[in-house]
Amino acid sequence: MRDIVEIGMGKTARRGYHLDEIAVVPTRRTRASKDVSISWQLDAHEFALPLVTAPSDAIVSPSSAALIDSLGGLAVLNGEGLWARYDDPMPLFEEAIGEGALPEDIAIQRLYAEPVQPDLLARAIKAQREAGTAVVAVRLSPQVTAELAETVLRAGADILVIQGTVVSAEHVSKHREPLNLKTFIADLDIPVIVGGCANYQTALHLMRTGAAGIIVGYGANGGATTPDVLGIDVPMATAIADAAEARRDYLDETGGRYVHIIAHGDLNTGGDVAKAIGCGADAVMLGTPLAAGAEMPGRGAYWDHTVSHPNLPRSELEQVMYADERVMLSEVLIGPTFDASGRRNLFGALRRVMAKCGYSTVKEFQRVELTLAYRPH
Repeated sequence: MRDIVEIGMGKTARRGYHLDEIAVVPTRRTRASKDVSISWQLDAHEFALPLVTAPSDAIVSPSSAALIDSLGGLAVLNGEGLWARYDDPMPLFEEAIGEGALPEDIAIQRLYAEPVQPDLLARAIKAQREAGTAVVAVRLSPQVTAELAETVLRAGADILVIQGTVVSAEHVSKHREPLNLKTFIADLDIPVIVGGCANYQTALHLMRTGAAGIIVGYGANGGATTPDVLGIDVPMATAIADAAEARRDYLDETGGRYVHIIAHGDLNTGGDVAKAIGCGADAVMLGTPLAAGAEMPGRGAYWDHTVSHPNLPRSELEQVMYADERVMLSEVLIGPTFDASGRRNLFGALRRVMAKCGYSTVKEFQRVELTLAYRPH
């Protein structure tokens, strides 16, 4: 039964739940952690970790993408980011992060005033492959997908991610021809991930475009200002569960076509990752937690790709870790770690909770029992 609340005369709202309001419930069976597999597969590509990186310049460069790939995750390069605008952006944004005359987020935003250059984008994609990245993924916004997709494909990308704060299968515009996701995806030879979305109906419509995966959420993090700027917020536990229900209906509708769900937002700890998958996600898209890795280009800082919007940026620079606090990315993702906060060895934690609940695969763990367990901070 839907939890509908009357918020005023003639206006109701559905109650939604964030990940910190639910908890995983262990069952009668446990198993050894070594018997648990947390791998997942998107189209023909298999990954040891159910990890997709947020397409942020703070965490994904051609070199860091290769490292993330070697650890078992899928790195997503921002096709409209700094590596598509400058020959070498590292000195520029290191200077911006240390800029004293301007707030750091404004200094970062100014870097994105330089236009995207297709030849630099192609070079960045090829540099990932040369650095050893086995599966190359690139993110484009819906507004520039038609313009830059050919560059991405010719440069050798394996996966295309079409991502905005909110993406629909039915965009209406009087000013220009909108991107028709269904016909566009049908003409591609590589799998496409699309998103974000926040409810059952949009998730189902995006699945019907032929996408291999959909992103649920807009990437809520400590520096994201989307709720303040746009009034949009996503209760992730409810949104993921809604998308999982849409997937079940789409499976019946198509006779067995499975679309992967990637959760993006409010994911900071191993427990958050476990609960997102318990709600029905196949993988999680992480940004802020990875900024703690010493090898990340942001040097401990994180900003979302929405920082680059020319008229309405929706991300502030967040200092996740200072120089003397950063650790190797391997500790953040797969451990071992001596940190008891839950913010390191994220996927070791996932493996452990799956074992404690008696499940051996990610798909099985999507059936785990959940309970409401909200504790005010």
